[in-house]
Amino acid sequence: MVAHLLKLKIDLLRNSIKRTPWQLVGLILGGLYGLGMLVMILVGLAALGAADTELIGTILVLAGAALFVGWLVIPVVLSGLDMTLDPARFTTYAIPMRSLLAGLALSSFIGIPGLITLVAAMGTAAAYWRHPVAAAAALVCGALAALTCVVASRAITAASTSLASSRRFKDVSGIVMLVPLMLLGPIMAGITTGLNDFSSYLPKLANTLSWTPLGAVWAVPADIARGAFGPAALKFLIALATLAVLAWIWKVCLAKALVTPAYGGSTSRSAGKMGFFGVFPQTPAGAVAARCLTYWFRDPRYSAGLIIAPLLPLVLVFAASQAGGLASMGLILGYGGAFAAFLVAWSISSDISYDNTAFALHLATGLSGRDDRTGRVMAAAVLALPLGLLFTLAGAIASGDWAAYPGMLGLMLAATGAGLGLASVFSAQFTMNVPLPGESPMKAKPGNSFFATLVQMGGFFGAAVLAAPVAVFLVIDLVQGQTAFAWAACAVGAVLAVVYVLVGIKVGAALYNKRAPELLLAVSVDR
Repeated sequence: MVAHLLKLKIDLLRNSIKRTPWQLVGLILGGLYGLGMLVMILVGLAALGAADTELIGTILVLAGAALFVGWLVIPVVLSGLDMTLDPARFTTYAIPMRSLLAGLALSSFIGIPGLITLVAAMGTAAAYWRHPVAAAAALVCGALAALTCVVASRAITAASTSLASSRRFKDVSGIVMLVPLMLLGPIMAGITTGLNDFSSYLPKLANTLSWTPLGAVWAVPADIARGAFGPAALKFLIALATLAVLAWIWKVCLAKALVTPAYGGSTSRSAGKMGFFGVFPQTPAGAVAARCLTYWFRDPRYSAGLIIAPLLPLVLVFAASQAGGLASMGLILGYGGAFAAFLVAWSISSDISYDNTAFALHLATGLSGRDDRTGRVMAAAVLALPLGLLFTLAGAIASGDWAAYPGMLGLMLAATGAGLGLASVFSAQFTMNVPLPGESPMKAKPGNSFFATLVQMGGFFGAAVLAAPVAVFLVIDLVQGQTAFAWAACAVGAVLAVVYVLVGIKVGAALYNKRAPELLLAVSVDR
């Protein structure tokens, strides 16, 4: 049975490559990137072998603990990162639990992340080329560490499915996990600033981690190289116990998840409350806008964008704080409003893909392309424009440079209009593999991921080109120091925003009317 599961994993990967050439291209590029990183790691490990044993142990324990934490955190944030062997699909098959666990664990190494982790972990033996016994131990401990990483990721994924059966709890917890990850740079910088003596702190930290499940397995070869066989044996036992406990947690949670429905029923609501449908005009476009805006607040796949969009400019503000004062931070915050508003506006480029089979209602009711495009633009604009205005206003207040506010406003309007216009065209031309309704918003679907990346890059590049006229006025204002150019940027940005939206709706409507059946077929394939 284990061999059958491994063969199934290989067949699924091979078939996914055959679905589209973009998937093959993405796999090749990912493999080349992973191979390059692996070569760099192995070369670095071999070079590290010339250092003293204490330094080797410190670096490998810290790096190994970070790798272990990564395998714990990433599955929570990107739920379903590798779903080619989703355990939920085996609920109707009487597969022995031991065989299922072994097959799923070993299948995790059939793929770029798992394979690189395994080779890199076992490659730590290269750092002990001056200590043959420690190098042999590093091979065994590396394989054990890689297996522990895989089992830990599987265990925490199964635990989140089993212990948090509420769909909304899982979705919200996954989205909330994005916050500390996106702010990881500022957090790490703050920690680094608080450490006065790194050279003395890191060895102490590594020594502490070496007696915990995070770093015990990585410390065994270093202890053997130093001749400390007693501590090495104890740490190896800690590593074995860690793997055993994680495997038991995975087994218990998976056994429960296989017999427990993934999602609970919806709650009832009282009649008479129409929500956004009572706010927007009673027209086809208004109905589409109300439906889309309802999704933005009730569907976590949309809500994730509302969290990500404001956080990215804040990361830029932190970067500015390292080089300048409050004024520069305020300017970055104000101009970052254009980026935040664009992210929200551009998100409707995958609206039809998120609709999935519900898109059939648009075709069945005879909804015109203009009403569909207009409604989606209205819903996104209601969210993007206030967010952009908030950032530009906060930037002007923080910087104290109100003369720059018109330029900030003009750039934000142009970026928003470009995002809405381009998204109206792109969403009628391209569809992408996105999480299905009811799935985690962070779930990565196998398919045209590389092609989707190209589409997203094309949208960002197109928006940059469309907003360039406003940027020209801003540069002239910066060089000449004349407020008139900032007001000109504001006026040009407002005019261009209207033009981009109108042209985008017109072109997108024509594509929609022409390709609506093909769009429905594309978004219904995965169902």
